[in-house]
Amino acid sequence: MTASGKVAVVTGAGTGIGKAVAVTLLKNGYRVALAGRRPEPLAEAIAESGAAADRALAVPTDVTQPDSVNALFAKVKATWGRVDVLFNNAGVSAPGVLLEDLTFEQWKNVVDINLTGPFLCTQAAFRIMKEQNPQGGRIINNGSISAHAPRPNSAPYTSTKHAITGLTKSTALDGRKYNIAAGQIDIGNAATAMIARAAKGVPQANGEIAVEPLMDVQHVADSVLLMANLPLESNVLTMTVMATKMPFVGRG
Repeated sequence: MTASGKVAVVTGAGTGIGKAVAVTLLKNGYRVALAGRRPEPLAEAIAESGAAADRALAVPTDVTQPDSVNALFAKVKATWGRVDVLFNNAGVSAPGVLLEDLTFEQWKNVVDINLTGPFLCTQAAFRIMKEQNPQGGRIINNGSISAHAPRPNSAPYTSTKHAITGLTKSTALDGRKYNIAAGQIDIGNAATAMIARAAKGVPQANGEIAVEPLMDVQHVADSVLLMANLPLESNVLTMTVMATKMPFVGRG
């Protein structure tokens, strides 16, 4: 199947990394279902891509709710008949408060969106991918540098991103029998609203506040496109794409 015939689902597609990936996939011939809580940003992303109306689908979705996720995938299947690529991208962080001051609601919100959401979407994608012809597909999870090392006061976000690594590996293993490939992209300091504060200074492990370098979010989108375009006989299990000089490798 050529790239122009592939169907992709992107969650959190209205802003940031999800928008950049959705627009890039559309510009490279994919048919894309853009999922997100608010319809307006989804429509704006489609307009920015310049894609024909029959290649883009905006589906307001709450990834924490099974019925909403099932409705998303049912609509994609009814519209295009299959799912070839899922990019599990929707995610949030909690306020950067002391661990002991974090509320249960703040913790649960991050876990529901960052971990339960990707699981529900993966499960729905499995059900379609294993039955379609040709069988199989690819699932790409948005991890993070936080899947390897935390920032200060980031227990909920870091915990879920470590868990995403476990979900990715389980998906890769359990997907083999259905010709489903799974991989994870760990992103560091892509210039989006979520990390824009890094340009003004963010807390470091030693308690200091320091400005951190950023990179163009398009580099992330291009990396996801590379992963998505591989034939199913090959898989990028993990990829780290980061601002070259950000504090991660070594001791800062």
